[in-house]
Amino acid sequence: MLPRVRPDWVKAKASGSNEFEHTVEIIKSCGVNTVCEEALCPNICECWKNKTATFLIMGKVCTRACGFCSIKSGCPSALDSSEPDRITEAIKALSLKYVVITSVTRDDIQDGGASHFALVINTIKTALPDTKIEILVPDFKGNATAIQLVVDARPDVFAHNIEIVRKLHGKVKKLPSNYNTSLSILKTVKEMCSEAVTKTGLIVGVGESDSDIFETIDDVSANNVDILTIGQYLTPTTYHYPIARYVTIEEFNMYAKHGEKLGINVIAGPLVRSSYNALEAYKQACYQK
Repeated sequence: MLPRVRPDWVKAKASGSNEFEHTVEIIKSCGVNTVCEEALCPNICECWKNKTATFLIMGKVCTRACGFCSIKSGCPSALDSSEPDRITEAIKALSLKYVVITSVTRDDIQDGGASHFALVINTIKTALPDTKIEILVPDFKGNATAIQLVVDARPDVFAHNIEIVRKLHGKVKKLPSNYNTSLSILKTVKEMCSEAVTKTGLIVGVGESDSDIFETIDDVSANNVDILTIGQYLTPTTYHYPIARYVTIEEFNMYAKHGEKLGINVIAGPLVRSSYNALEAYKQACYQK
C-alpha cells in the first residue's frame, strides 16, 4: 500500500526568488504557454529560479486525454501565426542559450502540427542563431512526412517520449498512441539524419516491474536513442491514473546503470522530467558521440 504522504525523496523544494518572479513576468508579458505550468511540473520553482522554461506551442488544449497527463483535453483553437515570434521574444528576454519546445497533441491538424514546429524552429534560428533548440514532439500518428518536416528544420535535439512501458502503454495512454509507433519515430529520425541527437522519456510507478523497465531501456538502445530520462509518476488529481508505487533512489540508479551500459546517456530520478537539466544531457550526449 502506498504511504499517505509522499516520501521525502519525491518532494520538490518550493522557493521564491527575484529570478523566479522575473521569469513569471516575461512569460506573461510575451503571452506564451509553458508545459511547466500546464503539466504541473514539480521542478517549476527550480527551473524558473534559474530563468529556464519549457515552452508549450499550438495552444494548451490537447486532442487526447492520457491518464497520466494534467493538460486539458478537448477541441483546440486554430494555430496562432504570431506564436513563433512571441516564443522567440520570450527566449531573447530570458537570455536562453538552450531552449526546449514541446506541444500538445493536435490530431485535428493534417500534419499534427509538424509544419508549425518547423516554423517555430526556423523563426528562433533566424533571430537567435546561437541558441540551441530541443524539440519534444507528439507522435504525429507515425506520419513520416510530418517527421521529415521537423527533421529538415534541424533542431539540435529531436525528442519524443515513449512515456509508459509496453505492457501498460494501452492502459495509460490514449489511442492512437502506440508503443511501437513511438519507437519507430525515434528510429526514423536517425534514418533521416544519422547525426541527429535523439531523446525519449519514461515515467515509472504506474504498475510496471523492473523487467518491464529494462525491456523499454533495451528497446530505446536498439533504436539508437542518445538520451533517456526516467522519472517518478505523480498523479495530477485523484481522477487520473493511480500511482502504483514510489520508486526508490536505488532503483533509479539501477535503471540508469543498465542504460549507461548500453551506451545511453540516462538521467534518472524521482523528479526528473523530459526537459529537466536538458542542456547538461545534451552536452553529455554530444561528448559521448
